[in-house]
Amino acid sequence: MAIGCYFVHEGFTREKYEQAIRRLEESGAGAPEGRRYHVALESDGEISVFDVWESQRALDAFAGTLMPILSELGVGLKKPTVARVHNVIEGHLAPT
Repeated sequence: MAIGCYFVHEGFTREKYEQAIRRLEESGAGAPEGRRYHVALESDGEISVFDVWESQRALDAFAGTLMPILSELGVGLKKPTVARVHNVIEGHLAPT
């Protein structure tokens, strides 16, 4: 069963997000198995993330790599909102 996860952490700036992505790629976890979609949203200088995962198990496996990186970067970790995916409708982004 697919799940959607919304992460809003304290102090997760654009710079820290870019560092986290770089470190994940360096560790071989830049495109983790089981993650279907990743969207980084920026608001008021901070990044929040919405991901769709194939299962809680896939997310948990990735979290073992991600959470230590975020902690080392000084990101204030909060519990994510996790819910079962009911439907996904894909569209097209307009050019910006």
